[in-house]
Amino acid sequence: MCRNIRVLYNFEPPTTRQEIRAAALQYVRKVSGLAKPPSADVAAFETAIDEVAKSTGRLLHSLSARTAVRTREGERVKAHARWEKREKQLRRDQRRTGSDQSQRSKAHSSVGSR
Repeated sequence: MCRNIRVLYNFEPPTTRQEIRAAALQYVRKVSGLAKPPSADVAAFETAIDEVAKSTGRLLHSLSARTAVRTREGERVKAHARWEKREKQLRRDQRRTGSDQSQRSKAHSSVGSR
């Protein structure tokens, strides 16, 4: 899933129209491959955003909650924890890659000194 599109369902306070429209904009940008449409396509881009936002609003209103109510702060905490986990993994991978390169360099220099 696109990282910029957030879960909108079952929030307290409820998801706003602006949040739905922002998600629709991200979706249309992703699908079209355009961050900003050329002037000739602005109308089509805006129509697509409006249609996706309307469909998303209808979907959110028709769902029956079977999950715990989400809060924006709780979602921020979870997102931060995911970010920290990714950072930790990246640092671990960089250290591993660095030591692999160091070992290859040592092996290469010992071959040349024979």
